[in-house]
Amino acid sequence: MQLRPDALKPQLAKALRPIYTVYGDEPLLAQEAADAIRAAARAQGYGERKVFTVAGAYFDWGPVLGAAQAMSLFAERQLIEIRIPGGKPGKDGSEALQRYCAQLPEDVVTLVTLPKLDKTQMNSAWFQALDGAGVCVRVDPIERRALPQWIAQRLVQQGQRVEDGEAGQRTLAFFADRVEGNLLAAHQELQKLALLHPPGLLSFEQIEAAVLNVARYDVFKLSEAVLGGQVARVLRMLEGLEAEGEAAVLVHWSLAEDIRALKRVRDAVDAGKPLPMAMREARVWGPKERLFERIVPSLHSGDLSRLVAAAQICDGLVKGLRHPEWPLEPWAGLRRLALMLVETTATRTPRLALRG
Repeated sequence: MQLRPDALKPQLAKALRPIYTVYGDEPLLAQEAADAIRAAARAQGYGERKVFTVAGAYFDWGPVLGAAQAMSLFAERQLIEIRIPGGKPGKDGSEALQRYCAQLPEDVVTLVTLPKLDKTQMNSAWFQALDGAGVCVRVDPIERRALPQWIAQRLVQQGQRVEDGEAGQRTLAFFADRVEGNLLAAHQELQKLALLHPPGLLSFEQIEAAVLNVARYDVFKLSEAVLGGQVARVLRMLEGLEAEGEAAVLVHWSLAEDIRALKRVRDAVDAGKPLPMAMREARVWGPKERLFERIVPSLHSGDLSRLVAAAQICDGLVKGLRHPEWPLEPWAGLRRLALMLVETTATRTPRLALRG
């Protein structure tokens, strides 16, 4: 049974299931989900805890299987944790997990923790066994558009809130900009506010003074911001990626891939193919699919050809080759290329000055 993280505590309050699987790549939410399961187990008398960490292809699953069947010497009930940080239990592990799920005793609650899983892993026999035997909780990162609401909810949980209306939304947006991509640090900043200020209304000035800029940016999220026409966020992300020491070559590759994909899709549409087919052939999936659906119809092939040429020039810049009409610094060139792409794809934003 699949559950969202916010549905876990209500489920735990009803009845403990024999096995819980927490998987995903958001450390804070994974930690909170695991802690909630441990707390519920302790409250219901699962006093003994055993932890197994699966490391390497030659991990011995015998003690894991034996622990579930052995009577506890110190408590009537026990909590067994199986941590698989690599996300792949291997052939022996797959068979062991399936046997484990088939013979779960009544006096044991099991917690399995895993990183983010791909489609193949989620369709595997061992994961299906885990899902069928208990509860699976998938923890995904909080997307930027949902981050203000998440912050507001966390503030309410600690007895604090921002102003109502547009002023409060601006405050939450400022907070989100400071902590984007770093949920664990966002949690710490929220805890700081609880220590600095009493319950009640928080002003923008109080949040501005207290919340540090701890944002961490993902180069692959940059393309979504560019294609979404979010100019301020694009510039902020580029500045953050440069400060974090991200490779300029990787940032250029991400931008250039989007440009090439837009050109392939536009050319296919001009040749008479339906847009959905053109996107499938160009391997445009997920969030980008919705963005392409919005912007491709208004694009012109000539504009995209100029972007392809600009990407080729920028490729030389990040590899140390100068161009007389482009900035000398690679990151300045990347900013120019990103803004050119924003300008070309924007449908409702004013056109930008891109010289220099």
